[in-house]
Order: sequence, then C-alpha cells, then structure tokens
Amino acid sequence: MPYRVLIVDDQRMARSLFESVIASSERYVLAGSLEAAGDAAPFCASSQVDLVLMDLIFVNNLAGFEASREIKRVSPRTKIVIVTSMPEVSYLKRAREIGVESFWYKETGEEPLLALMDRTMAGESVYPDSTPRLVLGNASSAELTERELEVLRELLTGATNGEIADKLCMSERTVKTHITHMLEKTGYKNRTVLAINARVSGLVIDD
Repeated sequence: MPYRVLIVDDQRMARSLFESVIASSERYVLAGSLEAAGDAAPFCASSQVDLVLMDLIFVNNLAGFEASREIKRVSPRTKIVIVTSMPEVSYLKRAREIGVESFWYKETGEEPLLALMDRTMAGESVYPDSTPRLVLGNASSAELTERELEVLRELLTGATNGEIADKLCMSERTVKTHITHMLEKTGYKNRTVLAINARVSGLVIDD
C-alpha cells in the first residue's frame, strides 16, 4: 500500500512541485493539497494521512508550527516533514520540540525530497546539521554566536537595550557589547541597518 501524503503550502507553485514529486513515485499517493495550515489537523483527523509536507510561513505568520503541533495531537502516528526556504536559526529546535520527524530546506536540501521522505517513513528523523549559511555584510552567519543571534532577534522588534536585557536576563552592558561585536563583524554602521538586513536575509525573524 502506498503512503498517503498531505501537502500544506500556501504557494500554488510549491504545491504543484510537491504533487509532481509524489506522482513520480509508486510508494506515495496524494491524500490532499491544502493552502491553509489551519485545515491540516482536521483533515488528518478525518482521513488517513501517513505523511505531511508542511510549509512554515503562511501569510506572514508561522502557522506551520501550530498546525504541526495540532496534527501531532489529533493524529500522533502521522509523520511530518517541515519544508521551508526560511533559514531562521531557531526553527530546527522548535520543530524538534513539537515532535516533527524531519526538516528540509526547499532551496538547499542536501538530498532529494523523495529520498528524505523515504527515510522518514522508514523511521528516521532527518534534520540538517545546521541552517544554510548567509552573508550578513562582511560576515558569514556562522560567525555570529548563539547569544548574539538572540540579541539580534530582539533588535528586530525595536526593543531598547534595557528591554532586551530584561527579556534575555543579561545586563544592558552585555547587550551593548553583543551589538557592538555584531556591528564590527558585519561592518554595518548602526543597529537599525543590522536589524533590517538580518530580517531581509531571513537569518532571524521576529515572530
């Protein structure tokens, strides 16, 4: 019996691509193709779905995470593969915490999606070792520390140094030091330019 796959993505071109991948293999059949993340869990609750290909960003919000969490609640045996083009550094950890089996980057996946689906259905949990590397000014995203990235994410919200310090449980002096180090690494002139470029690149997202 072929595995039944549900596609959840708000971009028609992406859904068509995934439908073609499924059609190319005798091991899978299309269970459904949805553009709204909120429809995924009810679909899984009422129909047999073995595997979900789930996008993350829907109309500028992270509905894919909430939909995945709800799918795991109503249909625990259904496996999920997150498919995204957003390299935000926290997404891998968040997907693991929800119980998502596998994670695949649309543009830079190291193996074909079909191969990753096969491994997932065979019981593997397949995650990339790291997020795609991005260039941020004069620096590679890999040059920024985890703590610097946490500060950078808060910068995107327009928070002051004091607000960031309270949120991350550090001193204002430490916050300022992290920002200074990021400006030195990237070569950007000020925190506003740093935050804007980090957001445009997708390295960090204020959600």
